[in-house]
Amino acid sequence: MEKMPKWADVVLIPVISLILAALLSALVILAIGENPVEAVNLMVTGALGSTYGWGYTLYYATNFMFTGLAVAVAFHARMFNIGGEGQAMLGGLGVAIACLYVPWPHWSLALLAACAASMIFGAAWAAIPAYLQAKRGSHIVITTIMFNFIAAAFLNYMLVNVMRPQGSMDPATARFPEAVQLPTFQSMFSTAENVVFRGAPANISFFVAIVACVIVWALIWRTRLGYEIRSYGKTETGAVYAGISPVRITIIAMLISGGLAGMMAINNVMGEAERLVLNSTEGAGFIGIAVALMGRSHPFGVFLAAILFGFLYQGGAELALWTSIPRELIVVIQALVILFTGALDNMVRMPLEKIFLNLRKGAE
Repeated sequence: MEKMPKWADVVLIPVISLILAALLSALVILAIGENPVEAVNLMVTGALGSTYGWGYTLYYATNFMFTGLAVAVAFHARMFNIGGEGQAMLGGLGVAIACLYVPWPHWSLALLAACAASMIFGAAWAAIPAYLQAKRGSHIVITTIMFNFIAAAFLNYMLVNVMRPQGSMDPATARFPEAVQLPTFQSMFSTAENVVFRGAPANISFFVAIVACVIVWALIWRTRLGYEIRSYGKTETGAVYAGISPVRITIIAMLISGGLAGMMAINNVMGEAERLVLNSTEGAGFIGIAVALMGRSHPFGVFLAAILFGFLYQGGAELALWTSIPRELIVVIQALVILFTGALDNMVRMPLEKIFLNLRKGAE
């Protein structure tokens, strides 16, 4: 018998964790002499009060959806993929190669090719840690962390020595051709009389991320492979007894995870920067861990958590711009949300389990 209802695990625990994080953040803001109510109002207005704010919120959320899905798939196979950052970097390299060296006649074809290239490069970068875990017993956390640094160094070499345009001092590729530039929300939803999302980087990749959420949901809960991944994640001994190969599941789950992380590049590289630059991932690979934890590794939960963290990123940027709250403190607030929704999950879960257990005993 479950210790608490499913709805409490999925909804109540994250909501209480968010409230606790908000209260502690309010105390921190008060301690530096700012008004927390005004700060929250500024965050909401800056992130959600205009189409411009929504454009940035959804742009960040798109990145977090891809990396959150990547971590979630690995979680289902009982693996902690911390290499989303490096896999997204290599996914960006795949996007740059697909967009720069093939003369695409239309952005739709280029988008399909960029999705495939980013998935292949991201999956390839995840394949080595997956093999080391499956065949050599190396811990996936250690190897994926190391591969983040290797990816950063490799990308730096490629941008400085191989792909940088001649005469340019900027460690970045040339700008992608106009034919492969993705439609932005501004171009998609504006009219001659009403321009919306002006200057915001949100683009059609947001809808690709939603499709990815649906596909991952179908994969994990509606296919035999998804059942095998979940079975292996629940109990390796039982999965082996049922004929499921740990090596196969480990490698396949990590390939899917790396491919999803790599797909983030279609948003930040192809959609926003329209070229490959250093540090284009901006930590989104690590935020994906918190998104997956908060979303309970379910694609719909990942979608909602990604929107929340998109709000925190854009709202935090507005706070840093219009108040005396330093940018570092905004990072602290974001970290508190991650702390309470992820690392301190049991602090909320255990008292709730006791409450529901007592309620059940009382009803009997």
